[in-house]
Amino acid sequence: MTKLLNTRAKAPVATTGTRQLTRHGRTRTDAFAWLRDPNWQEVLKDPSKLDAAIKAHLDAENAYTDAVAAPTKALQQKLFDEMKGRLDEDEASPPMQDGDWLYYKRFEQGKQYPLFCRRYKSLTATEEVFFDVNKAAEGKSFYKAASVIVSPDHTLLAIAEDTNGGEIFTMRILRISDGKQISGPVTGCGGDLVWANDNATVFYTVVDDNHRPYAVMRHTVGTDPKADVEVYREVDSGMFLGVDKTADEAFIVLNVHDHATSEMHTIPADNPHAAPVCFAPREEGVEYAIDHAGSQFFIRTNVDGAVDFKVCVCPTHATDRANWQDLVAYKPGVMIDNLHLVKGYLLRTEVEDALPRLVIHDLSSGTEEVVSFSEEAYSIGAAHSLMFDTTVVRFSYTSPSTPTQVFDYDLSTRRRKLVKEQRIPSGHNPTDYVVRRIYATSEDGTKVPVTVFYHKDTPIDGTAPLWLYGYGAYGISIPSSFSPRRLVLVNRGFVFAIAHVRGGTDKGYRWYLDGKMENKTNTFHDYIAAADCLIAEKFTSAGNIYAEGRSAGGMLMGAVTNLRPELWKLVHLGVPFVDVLNTMCDDTLPLTPPEWPEWGNPITDTAAYDRIAGYCPYTNLAPKAYPHTLITSSLTDYRVTYWEPAKYAAKMRSVNTADTLTIMKMEMATGHGGASGRFDALWEDAFEYAIVLDLFGKA
Repeated sequence: MTKLLNTRAKAPVATTGTRQLTRHGRTRTDAFAWLRDPNWQEVLKDPSKLDAAIKAHLDAENAYTDAVAAPTKALQQKLFDEMKGRLDEDEASPPMQDGDWLYYKRFEQGKQYPLFCRRYKSLTATEEVFFDVNKAAEGKSFYKAASVIVSPDHTLLAIAEDTNGGEIFTMRILRISDGKQISGPVTGCGGDLVWANDNATVFYTVVDDNHRPYAVMRHTVGTDPKADVEVYREVDSGMFLGVDKTADEAFIVLNVHDHATSEMHTIPADNPHAAPVCFAPREEGVEYAIDHAGSQFFIRTNVDGAVDFKVCVCPTHATDRANWQDLVAYKPGVMIDNLHLVKGYLLRTEVEDALPRLVIHDLSSGTEEVVSFSEEAYSIGAAHSLMFDTTVVRFSYTSPSTPTQVFDYDLSTRRRKLVKEQRIPSGHNPTDYVVRRIYATSEDGTKVPVTVFYHKDTPIDGTAPLWLYGYGAYGISIPSSFSPRRLVLVNRGFVFAIAHVRGGTDKGYRWYLDGKMENKTNTFHDYIAAADCLIAEKFTSAGNIYAEGRSAGGMLMGAVTNLRPELWKLVHLGVPFVDVLNTMCDDTLPLTPPEWPEWGNPITDTAAYDRIAGYCPYTNLAPKAYPHTLITSSLTDYRVTYWEPAKYAAKMRSVNTADTLTIMKMEMATGHGGASGRFDALWEDAFEYAIVLDLFGKA
């Protein structure tokens, strides 16, 4: 029995239907299909257009959640205050040089959003606040600036803004000297903005009615957006489209890709009216990304069987595959993750056995230097700079116990300088904590890395509650990094662990391939193996685990809840992708065609249909005893549409035979990433952690 939560509140009972769906001769009934608004495209743009019956049900869900959690209000306030006490309210990034200017971001006491600032030539010069996000966000429940890009001559500012979390952006161009808007607004943008070198041209992506970036447009500052020119259109709805610029600012790059195939097009940044030129035609299964320096393109690619990628070079005007020459050879098990170019040097981050390192390659001598650290588990942020002609680059280091440290590395002297260390105002001593890396054995014998973090006073005798985080999709690695919010649970006796499951690239690109398509169930078995290992090693016990995953990690949570419900006390599914079969069978949804290379296409492929049907969390909910379930989502989330978690909550209650809670909190305007303001985000965490602490008897 819980101590605070109102378990007597009456949960909403969703109306059931009898909609039958037949494909490949298989018929299934979806009793809660009615929760999908047929007008969902308009709802993403304007939530007030949501069907009245659906809104009534979501309102009832939120009212129930409020009633259940109401007795924890004082605890939520306590947790909020504690987390806010670890937040440096006056935090500022160390300035970084770009030409004659020093750029940085900073926060002010009590403000939700940052200020973008700069000083001319010297840190003693007068500060210029050229964009105050707090002012832009005034009167809005949600605000996100996806791009804040200064023109090459430092006089103009292009911004892409989202005001409801739906990730449909509006572009504006401001004159920095007086803040006056001189172009726009341009609506329906995808979020990517790039300046050409003439300081008068901006390239941006636009989205279609199904929220897919499908074209790159060219805008001339001061002209009517109706006169903007389409420079490229992607006809394959299964491809993503973005726009970027090379490190030396020589080329605009149009990036066409899905989860397995790439194609780049280039436009000279000095000649923005030129037609885009295809760098190398797409070939299914061939991935590449490009950058440029001097008279060469640098190419990160998997061609010729380089599963973990290699680096090639080719002449600027001879980009055909036949002209690609190896610069950094492929080394199995060592994944080349990220490249950054400055004059004379190529910097890359690599991952081997779930540990990162930074490699500095001198292009003139061919010599290399490796920057690494000695903790059992840690994370390194990729090197970057705002200028190409520089000898100083910046990178970051962190571990679960070590707050983020930012270093400037001088390439000419080979010395690094600590320029910022994350400050925890209420205090933090890294030596009070233990960080370990252990390995679990999955169902097929594969060794799965698990990062473990706990307070040194926490008993490791099987009695501690454990918080196990997992993701495992799209090749995304989960870093072993520091989070001050995490201390809320760890300081109360929780062991925190990350299961570095297949589907990410934690152990290289093969690790990703072994957790997608026909290998997807490896992700679930890896996570369960991590839990079983942590139990065997006495970090916790069965039924005493808080399992958490978000987005595709929410799908992981739903799958392991079906497979081994007895392991978990509480499962948190954040913006969860749980209705996989229905979504992958609906090619009108924003991400469905681009996602087929990740999961398979059940519309045309019977084997893919059966495979997804075998693990889809929503499809496989069945009468049995389930753990407590916490679901958090958003009405304006276009990545995982609101009806997936809504349907999952309704079905979970209809089949669960245990006396456990199913709580769903549906935000009405925050999108996939949650609240946009830093304090609002803390309130979201305080709500979630209050429920966790109460259910585990730690409130």
